[in-house]
Amino acid sequence: MSVKIRLQRHGKKGKPFYWVVAADARAKRDGKFLEKIGTYNPNTNPATIDLNIDAATKWLSNGAQPTDTAKAILSYKGALLKHHLNGGVRKGALTQEQADEKFAKWVEEKENKVSAKATGLADNKAAAKAKALEAEKEVNAKRAQAALEAKAAAEAPAVEEEAPAAEENTEETEA
Repeated sequence: MSVKIRLQRHGKKGKPFYWVVAADARAKRDGKFLEKIGTYNPNTNPATIDLNIDAATKWLSNGAQPTDTAKAILSYKGALLKHHLNGGVRKGALTQEQADEKFAKWVEEKENKVSAKATGLADNKAAAKAKALEAEKEVNAKRAQAALEAKAAAEAPAVEEEAPAAEENTEETEA
C-alpha cells in the first residue's frame, strides 16, 4: 500500500480550508485517511499552517510520498528538514543533540521571518488606513468650503435683487 501525504479539502465554496493527511494513494481526495497531520488555511495572510512535525517525519520515514503542495507545506514548516537531519543521525553524521539544535535554530529564524512579515503587513494596513483618512478629511474640507461658497453666492444675489426692488418701491411712492 503506497501512502501519500496530501491535502483534504474542507470549508465552503470560495473559502477553502485544508487538512494535511496521510492517506492511501488509492483513496478519494476527501475520503478515508490514515492520520490527520495538520491543517492549512490559505484564506489568511500569511497563510495559517498548523502541523504536527513529529507525525509528518514519522510518515516520511515510513516511505510516504508528499504531493507537490503538501511538500511545499512540509518544507515551509521544517518537516522535510527534520526528516533530513534524522537521516544524518541514522547514518552517524550527526548526533541527535546536534540535529535538534540545528532544527531549533532554523525554526526560530523561520518564526522571526513570519512575524516580521505579519508586522509589516499590519504596518502597511495601518499606513493605508491613515492615508485614506487624510484623503477623506481633505475631501470633506473641500465640500465644506464649496458649501460655504455656494451659500454666500446664493445670499449675495438675493441682497442685490432686494435693493433694486426697494428703489422701485420708492419711485412708485414718490409719483
